[in-house]
Amino acid sequence: MHSGDGLTVAASLMAPFTALRPAPERARDVAARPYDVVSLEEARDQAAGRPFSFLHVSRAEIDLAPGTDPHAPEVYAQAAAAFSRMCRDGVLIEDESPSFYVVRITTANHEQTGVAAAGSISAYRANRIRRHELTRPDKERDRVRQIEAVRAQTGPVLAAHPVDPALDAILDRATAGEPVADAETPDGARHRVWRIDDPSTCNVIEGRFDAMAAIYIADGHHRSAAATRVAEARAAASDDVQNDDDRFLVVSFPVDQLRILDYNRIVRDLNGLTASEFLARLERVYDITPVSEPVRPPRPQRFGLFVDGHWYALAVRTPPSADATPVDRLDVNLLQQTILAPILGIGDPRTDPRIDFLGGGRGLGALETAVRDGGFAAAFSLFPTRFADIVAVADAGQVMPPKSTWFEPKLADGLLSLPLPPR
Repeated sequence: MHSGDGLTVAASLMAPFTALRPAPERARDVAARPYDVVSLEEARDQAAGRPFSFLHVSRAEIDLAPGTDPHAPEVYAQAAAAFSRMCRDGVLIEDESPSFYVVRITTANHEQTGVAAAGSISAYRANRIRRHELTRPDKERDRVRQIEAVRAQTGPVLAAHPVDPALDAILDRATAGEPVADAETPDGARHRVWRIDDPSTCNVIEGRFDAMAAIYIADGHHRSAAATRVAEARAAASDDVQNDDDRFLVVSFPVDQLRILDYNRIVRDLNGLTASEFLARLERVYDITPVSEPVRPPRPQRFGLFVDGHWYALAVRTPPSADATPVDRLDVNLLQQTILAPILGIGDPRTDPRIDFLGGGRGLGALETAVRDGGFAAAFSLFPTRFADIVAVADAGQVMPPKSTWFEPKLADGLLSLPLPPR
Protein backbone atom coordinates (compact mmCIF):
# COMPACT_ATOMS: atom_id res chain seq x y z
CA MET A 1 0.00 0.00 0.00
CA HIS A 2 1.35 3.44 -0.92
CA SER A 3 0.76 6.91 0.46
CA GLY A 4 0.22 9.87 -1.81
CA ASP A 5 3.86 10.94 -1.53
CA GLY A 6 5.21 7.66 -2.85
CA LEU A 7 6.28 6.16 0.46
CA THR A 8 5.09 2.73 1.43
CA VAL A 9 2.63 2.82 4.29
CA ALA A 10 3.86 0.38 6.90
CA ALA A 11 1.34 -2.04 8.38
CA SER A 12 2.51 -1.56 11.96
CA LEU A 13 3.74 1.21 14.21
CA MET A 14 6.86 -0.74 15.26
CA ALA A 15 8.13 -3.74 13.30
CA PRO A 16 10.90 -6.32 13.65
CA PHE A 17 13.96 -5.85 11.44
CA THR A 18 17.12 -7.65 10.41
CA ALA A 19 19.80 -5.80 12.33
CA LEU A 20 23.44 -5.29 11.61
CA ARG A 21 25.09 -5.83 14.99
CA PRO A 22 28.47 -6.79 16.40
CA ALA A 23 29.35 -10.46 16.64
CA PRO A 24 28.82 -11.23 20.36
CA GLU A 25 32.54 -11.35 21.12
CA ARG A 26 33.03 -8.00 19.38
CA ALA A 27 30.42 -5.90 21.19
CA ARG A 28 32.97 -4.44 23.60
CA ASP A 29 35.22 -3.51 20.68
CA VAL A 30 32.42 -1.71 18.83
CA ALA A 31 30.19 0.04 21.38
CA ALA A 32 30.69 3.80 21.53
CA ARG A 33 29.14 6.90 23.00
CA PRO A 34 26.76 8.69 20.59
CA TYR A 35 28.50 10.85 18.01
CA ASP A 36 26.83 14.04 19.22
CA VAL A 37 27.79 13.85 22.90
CA VAL A 38 31.56 13.53 22.44
CA SER A 39 33.90 16.24 21.25
CA LEU A 40 36.47 15.58 18.54
CA GLU A 41 39.19 15.23 21.17
CA GLU A 42 37.08 12.86 23.27
CA ALA A 43 36.29 10.78 20.18
CA ARG A 44 39.98 10.45 19.34
CA ASP A 45 40.84 9.46 22.90
CA GLN A 46 38.01 6.92 23.19
CA ALA A 47 38.85 5.33 19.81
CA ALA A 48 42.59 5.16 20.44
CA GLY A 49 43.77 1.54 20.30
CA ARG A 50 40.26 0.40 19.34
CA PRO A 51 40.27 -0.11 15.56
CA PHE A 52 36.65 -1.27 15.55
CA SER A 53 35.19 1.42 17.80
CA PHE A 54 32.07 2.74 16.12
CA LEU A 55 33.52 6.22 16.48
CA HIS A 56 35.52 5.41 13.33
CA VAL A 57 32.11 5.44 11.59
CA SER A 58 30.17 8.05 13.53
CA ARG A 59 33.07 10.50 13.92
CA ALA A 60 35.15 9.47 10.91
CA GLU A 61 37.07 12.75 10.90
CA ILE A 62 39.22 11.32 13.72
CA ASP A 63 40.98 9.24 11.06
CA LEU A 64 41.66 12.16 8.72
CA ALA A 65 44.07 15.07 8.87
CA PRO A 66 43.62 17.46 11.80
CA GLY A 67 41.43 20.38 10.84
CA THR A 68 39.36 18.40 8.32
CA ASP A 69 35.87 19.84 7.97
CA PRO A 70 33.58 17.25 9.66
CA HIS A 71 31.09 17.74 6.81
CA ALA A 72 33.60 17.33 3.99
CA PRO A 73 32.88 14.57 1.43
CA GLU A 74 35.97 12.64 2.48
CA VAL A 75 34.57 12.28 6.01
CA TYR A 76 31.48 10.44 4.77
CA ALA A 77 33.66 8.35 2.44
CA GLN A 78 35.87 7.46 5.39
CA ALA A 79 32.81 6.48 7.43
CA ALA A 80 31.61 4.22 4.62
CA ALA A 81 35.03 2.59 4.34
CA ALA A 82 35.21 1.93 8.09
CA PHE A 83 31.67 0.51 8.14
CA SER A 84 32.36 -1.73 5.11
CA ARG A 85 35.56 -3.01 6.72
CA MET A 86 33.71 -3.94 9.91
CA CYS A 87 31.15 -5.87 7.87
CA ARG A 88 33.78 -7.51 5.66
CA ASP A 89 35.89 -8.61 8.65
CA GLY A 90 32.90 -10.14 10.43
CA VAL A 91 32.96 -7.59 13.23
CA LEU A 92 29.41 -6.67 12.25
CA ILE A 93 27.01 -9.42 11.24
CA GLU A 94 23.49 -9.26 9.82
CA ASP A 95 20.76 -11.40 11.30
CA GLU A 96 18.98 -13.78 8.94
CA SER A 97 15.41 -13.01 9.99
CA PRO A 98 13.49 -10.00 11.27
CA SER A 99 13.68 -9.59 15.03
CA PHE A 100 12.90 -7.28 17.87
CA TYR A 101 15.77 -6.53 20.23
CA VAL A 102 15.56 -5.95 23.96
CA VAL A 103 17.89 -3.16 25.09
CA ARG A 104 18.81 -2.83 28.76
CA ILE A 105 20.99 0.01 30.04
CA THR A 106 22.36 -0.20 33.58
CA THR A 107 24.23 2.47 35.51
CA ALA A 108 25.24 2.72 39.14
CA ASN A 109 21.82 4.02 40.18
CA HIS A 110 19.45 3.38 37.30
CA GLU A 111 18.25 0.68 34.92
CA GLN A 112 15.89 0.83 31.96
CA THR A 113 14.67 -1.86 29.59
CA GLY A 114 13.16 -1.16 26.19
CA VAL A 115 12.76 -2.54 22.71
CA ALA A 116 14.61 -1.76 19.49
CA ALA A 117 12.43 -1.83 16.40
CA ALA A 118 11.88 -0.38 12.96
CA GLY A 119 9.52 2.53 13.52
CA SER A 120 7.06 3.56 10.83
CA ILE A 121 7.96 6.74 8.95
CA SER A 122 4.35 6.97 7.82
CA ALA A 123 3.29 6.94 11.47
CA TYR A 124 5.95 9.56 12.23
CA ARG A 125 4.58 11.82 9.52
CA ALA A 126 1.02 11.19 10.71
CA ASN A 127 2.10 12.19 14.26
CA ARG A 128 1.63 8.79 15.87
CA ILE A 129 5.36 8.85 16.55
CA ARG A 130 5.30 12.33 17.97
CA ARG A 131 8.06 14.91 18.01
CA HIS A 132 8.45 18.02 20.10
CA GLU A 133 11.56 19.78 18.77
CA LEU A 134 12.50 21.79 15.72
CA THR A 135 15.43 20.52 13.70
CA ARG A 136 18.30 22.41 12.12
CA PRO A 137 18.71 21.91 8.35
CA ASP A 138 22.50 21.61 8.61
CA LYS A 139 22.28 18.80 11.17
CA GLU A 140 19.61 17.06 9.10
CA ARG A 141 21.85 17.21 6.01
CA ASP A 142 24.74 15.75 7.98
CA ARG A 143 22.67 12.74 9.08
CA VAL A 144 21.24 12.28 5.57
CA ARG A 145 24.74 12.14 4.11
CA GLN A 146 25.86 9.73 6.83
CA ILE A 147 22.94 7.36 6.19
CA GLU A 148 23.44 7.47 2.43
CA ALA A 149 27.21 6.92 2.76
CA VAL A 150 27.07 3.82 4.95
CA ARG A 151 23.73 2.63 3.51
CA ALA A 152 22.34 2.09 6.97
CA GLN A 153 20.72 3.93 9.84
CA THR A 154 23.33 3.64 12.55
CA GLY A 155 22.04 6.15 15.09
CA PRO A 156 18.98 4.93 16.99
CA VAL A 157 16.21 7.35 17.94
CA LEU A 158 15.34 7.31 21.63
CA ALA A 159 11.58 7.12 22.18
CA ALA A 160 9.12 6.51 24.98
CA HIS A 161 5.88 4.55 25.00
CA PRO A 162 3.03 4.22 27.49
CA VAL A 163 3.58 1.77 30.32
CA ASP A 164 2.44 -1.68 29.17
CA PRO A 165 2.89 -4.49 31.73
CA ALA A 166 2.22 -7.18 29.11
CA LEU A 167 4.99 -5.82 26.89
CA ASP A 168 7.32 -5.45 29.87
CA ALA A 169 6.74 -9.10 30.75
CA ILE A 170 7.73 -10.22 27.25
CA LEU A 171 10.93 -8.20 27.40
CA ASP A 172 11.79 -9.49 30.87
CA ARG A 173 11.37 -13.10 29.75
CA ALA A 174 13.73 -12.47 26.86
CA THR A 175 16.43 -11.23 29.22
CA ALA A 176 16.57 -14.58 30.98
CA GLY A 177 18.83 -15.85 28.19
CA GLU A 178 22.30 -14.80 27.14
CA PRO A 179 22.52 -11.39 25.48
CA VAL A 180 23.83 -11.08 21.94
CA ALA A 181 25.73 -7.97 23.03
CA ASP A 182 27.18 -6.90 26.37
CA ALA A 183 29.37 -3.81 26.50
CA GLU A 184 30.22 -0.83 28.68
CA THR A 185 30.68 2.68 27.34
CA PRO A 186 33.19 5.16 28.80
CA ASP A 187 30.49 6.87 30.85
CA GLY A 188 30.14 3.67 32.91
CA ALA A 189 26.82 2.55 31.41
CA ARG A 190 26.42 -1.16 30.67
CA HIS A 191 24.49 -1.94 27.49
CA ARG A 192 23.00 -5.38 26.87
CA VAL A 193 20.99 -6.56 23.89
CA TRP A 194 18.82 -9.67 23.50
CA ARG A 195 17.26 -10.88 20.27
CA ILE A 196 13.60 -11.91 19.91
CA ASP A 197 13.11 -13.73 16.59
CA ASP A 198 10.20 -16.03 17.40
CA PRO A 199 7.49 -15.01 14.88
CA SER A 200 4.59 -15.44 17.26
CA THR A 201 6.27 -13.36 19.97
CA CYS A 202 7.14 -10.71 17.40
CA ASN A 203 3.49 -10.59 16.34
CA VAL A 204 2.44 -10.01 19.95
CA ILE A 205 4.97 -7.17 20.34
CA GLU A 206 3.73 -5.56 17.12
CA GLY A 207 0.21 -5.80 18.41
CA ARG A 208 1.09 -4.21 21.74
CA PHE A 209 2.54 -1.19 19.94
CA ASP A 210 -0.31 -1.01 17.43
CA ALA A 211 -2.73 -0.71 20.36
CA MET A 212 -0.96 2.46 21.54
CA ALA A 213 -2.34 5.80 20.46
CA ALA A 214 1.18 7.22 20.08
CA ILE A 215 4.79 6.95 21.12
CA TYR A 216 7.03 9.95 21.70
CA ILE A 217 10.48 10.83 20.44
CA ALA A 218 12.64 11.73 23.41
CA ASP A 219 16.00 12.25 21.71
CA GLY A 220 16.98 11.93 18.06
CA HIS A 221 14.81 14.40 16.18
CA HIS A 222 17.52 15.01 13.57
CA ARG A 223 17.99 11.26 13.04
CA SER A 224 14.27 10.68 12.48
CA ALA A 225 13.97 13.68 10.17
CA ALA A 226 17.02 12.53 8.19
CA ALA A 227 15.68 8.98 7.86
CA THR A 228 12.44 10.43 6.48
CA ARG A 229 14.32 12.49 3.90
CA VAL A 230 16.34 9.45 2.78
CA ALA A 231 13.17 7.36 2.47
CA GLU A 232 11.46 10.06 0.41
CA ALA A 233 14.46 10.35 -1.91
CA ARG A 234 14.63 6.59 -2.40
CA ALA A 235 10.90 6.44 -3.11
CA ALA A 236 11.20 9.23 -5.68
CA ALA A 237 14.09 7.50 -7.42
CA SER A 238 12.54 4.05 -7.79
CA ASP A 239 9.24 2.45 -8.71
CA ASP A 240 10.21 -0.53 -6.56
CA VAL A 241 9.25 1.03 -3.24
CA GLN A 242 9.70 -1.48 -0.44
CA ASN A 243 8.05 -1.62 2.94
CA ASP A 244 11.48 -1.42 4.63
CA ASP A 245 11.97 2.04 3.12
CA ASP A 246 9.21 3.26 5.42
CA ARG A 247 11.22 2.51 8.55
CA PHE A 248 13.68 4.17 10.90
CA LEU A 249 15.66 2.79 13.82
CA VAL A 250 13.97 3.34 17.18
CA VAL A 251 14.70 2.19 20.73
CA SER A 252 11.64 2.80 22.90
CA PHE A 253 11.40 2.61 26.68
CA PRO A 254 8.39 2.87 28.99
CA VAL A 255 7.79 6.49 29.98
CA ASP A 256 8.29 5.69 33.66
CA GLN A 257 11.80 4.37 33.06
CA LEU A 258 13.33 7.25 31.14
CA ARG A 259 15.43 9.55 33.26
CA ILE A 260 15.47 13.27 32.43
CA LEU A 261 18.14 15.43 34.02
CA ASP A 262 18.23 19.18 34.36
CA TYR A 263 19.51 21.15 31.36
CA ASN A 264 21.14 24.25 32.81
CA ARG A 265 22.08 27.62 31.33
CA ILE A 266 25.28 29.70 31.50
CA VAL A 267 25.57 33.24 30.13
CA ARG A 268 28.71 35.10 29.14
CA ASP A 269 27.76 38.58 30.36
CA LEU A 270 25.07 40.47 32.24
CA ASN A 271 24.09 42.70 29.32
CA GLY A 272 26.01 45.69 30.71
CA LEU A 273 24.66 45.34 34.25
CA THR A 274 26.70 44.91 37.42
CA ALA A 275 25.84 41.91 39.57
CA SER A 276 23.99 44.13 42.06
CA GLU A 277 22.05 45.85 39.26
CA PHE A 278 21.16 42.46 37.79
CA LEU A 279 19.87 41.21 41.15
CA ALA A 280 17.86 44.39 41.58
CA ARG A 281 16.17 43.77 38.22
CA LEU A 282 15.45 40.17 39.21
CA GLU A 283 13.76 41.28 42.43
CA ARG A 284 10.97 42.82 40.40
CA VAL A 285 9.73 39.34 39.40
CA TYR A 286 11.45 36.90 41.77
CA ASP A 287 11.84 36.32 45.48
CA ILE A 288 15.60 35.99 45.95
CA THR A 289 17.20 34.09 48.84
CA PRO A 290 21.00 34.02 49.30
CA VAL A 291 22.20 30.49 50.11
CA SER A 292 25.56 28.96 51.00
CA GLU A 293 25.29 25.80 48.87
CA PRO A 294 24.66 25.13 45.16
CA VAL A 295 20.94 25.27 44.41
CA ARG A 296 19.18 22.24 42.98
CA PRO A 297 15.61 23.51 42.50
CA PRO A 298 13.15 21.35 44.46
CA ARG A 299 10.24 21.81 42.06
CA PRO A 300 9.10 23.68 38.95
CA GLN A 301 9.08 27.50 38.91
CA ARG A 302 12.20 27.56 41.07
CA PHE A 303 15.72 28.32 39.82
CA GLY A 304 19.23 28.49 41.16
CA LEU A 305 21.50 31.40 40.26
CA PHE A 306 25.26 31.58 40.63
CA VAL A 307 26.67 35.05 40.08
CA ASP A 308 29.54 37.10 41.51
CA GLY A 309 30.73 34.10 43.54
CA HIS A 310 27.42 33.50 45.33
CA TRP A 311 24.39 31.20 45.01
CA TYR A 312 20.80 32.42 45.18
CA ALA A 313 17.47 30.59 45.21
CA LEU A 314 14.87 32.19 42.92
CA ALA A 315 11.11 31.76 43.23
CA VAL A 316 8.90 33.40 40.61
CA ARG A 317 6.23 35.62 42.12
CA THR A 318 3.67 35.25 39.33
CA PRO A 319 3.64 31.73 37.91
CA PRO A 320 2.09 30.91 34.51
CA SER A 321 -1.69 31.02 34.55
CA ALA A 322 -3.79 27.87 34.67
CA ASP A 323 -4.84 28.36 31.05
CA ALA A 324 -1.29 28.83 29.77
CA THR A 325 -0.19 26.61 26.88
CA PRO A 326 2.01 23.57 27.62
CA VAL A 327 5.05 25.44 26.30
CA ASP A 328 4.32 28.53 28.39
CA ARG A 329 4.26 26.36 31.53
CA LEU A 330 7.78 25.02 30.96
CA ASP A 331 10.53 26.28 33.25
CA VAL A 332 12.90 26.75 30.30
CA ASN A 333 10.33 29.09 28.74
CA LEU A 334 9.69 30.86 32.04
CA LEU A 335 13.41 31.55 32.44
CA GLN A 336 13.61 32.77 28.85
CA GLN A 337 10.60 35.07 29.12
CA THR A 338 11.35 36.57 32.55
CA ILE A 339 15.17 36.78 32.66
CA LEU A 340 17.11 35.81 29.57
CA ALA A 341 15.20 37.93 27.06
CA PRO A 342 13.96 41.00 29.00
CA ILE A 343 16.96 41.47 31.31
CA LEU A 344 19.92 39.84 29.58
CA GLY A 345 18.85 40.54 25.99
CA ILE A 346 19.16 36.95 24.80
CA GLY A 347 16.40 36.69 22.21
CA ASP A 348 17.03 33.35 20.51
CA PRO A 349 18.93 30.81 22.60
CA ARG A 350 19.44 28.64 19.51
CA THR A 351 21.65 31.23 17.85
CA ASP A 352 22.83 33.71 20.48
CA PRO A 353 26.56 33.09 21.25
CA ARG A 354 26.18 34.64 24.70
CA ILE A 355 24.41 31.58 26.10
CA ASP A 356 25.50 27.97 26.48
CA PHE A 357 24.03 24.85 28.05
CA LEU A 358 25.26 22.22 30.50
CA GLY A 359 23.55 18.85 30.95
CA GLY A 360 22.73 17.90 34.52
CA GLY A 361 25.01 14.87 34.38
CA ARG A 362 27.95 17.22 34.82
CA GLY A 363 26.70 18.38 38.21
CA LEU A 364 26.17 21.80 39.74
CA GLY A 365 29.90 22.16 40.27
CA ALA A 366 30.30 22.55 36.51
CA LEU A 367 28.14 25.67 36.69
CA GLU A 368 30.41 27.20 39.31
CA THR A 369 33.49 26.28 37.28
CA ALA A 370 32.06 27.87 34.14
CA VAL A 371 31.58 31.16 36.00
CA ARG A 372 34.74 31.11 38.10
CA ASP A 373 37.14 29.85 35.42
CA GLY A 374 35.33 29.61 32.10
CA GLY A 375 34.63 33.21 31.22
CA PHE A 376 30.91 33.14 32.00
CA ALA A 377 29.15 35.73 34.14
CA ALA A 378 26.22 33.76 35.56
CA ALA A 379 24.73 30.29 35.69
CA PHE A 380 21.15 29.09 36.18
CA SER A 381 20.17 25.68 37.51
CA LEU A 382 16.74 24.34 36.53
CA PHE A 383 14.32 21.69 37.70
CA PRO A 384 14.32 18.84 35.14
CA THR A 385 11.58 18.91 32.53
CA ARG A 386 9.05 16.17 33.29
CA PHE A 387 8.06 13.68 30.64
CA ALA A 388 4.43 14.60 31.20
CA ASP A 389 5.35 18.09 29.99
CA ILE A 390 6.92 16.64 26.83
CA VAL A 391 3.76 14.62 26.16
CA ALA A 392 1.57 17.68 26.71
CA VAL A 393 3.64 19.75 24.27
CA ALA A 394 3.70 17.00 21.64
CA ASP A 395 -0.01 16.25 21.97
CA ALA A 396 -0.76 19.96 21.54
CA GLY A 397 1.32 20.05 18.36
CA GLN A 398 3.69 22.56 19.93
CA VAL A 399 7.49 22.72 19.92
CA MET A 400 9.73 22.61 22.97
CA PRO A 401 12.21 25.46 23.43
CA PRO A 402 15.77 24.45 22.52
CA LYS A 403 17.80 22.48 25.07
CA SER A 404 14.79 21.59 27.22
CA THR A 405 15.71 18.00 28.04
CA TRP A 406 18.82 15.98 28.79
CA PHE A 407 18.31 12.23 28.87
CA GLU A 408 20.71 9.92 30.71
CA PRO A 409 21.91 7.30 30.10
CA LYS A 410 22.46 7.70 26.38
CA LEU A 411 22.02 4.89 23.87
CA ALA A 412 25.26 3.38 22.60
CA ASP A 413 26.20 3.66 18.93
CA GLY A 414 27.15 0.57 16.97
CA LEU A 415 25.23 -2.16 18.79
CA LEU A 416 22.27 -2.07 16.37
CA SER A 417 22.01 -0.66 12.86
CA LEU A 418 19.18 -0.78 10.34
CA PRO A 419 20.54 -1.43 6.82
CA LEU A 420 18.81 0.25 3.90
CA PRO A 421 16.98 -2.13 1.55
CA PRO A 422 19.10 -3.05 -1.49
CA ARG A 423 18.36 -1.37 -4.81
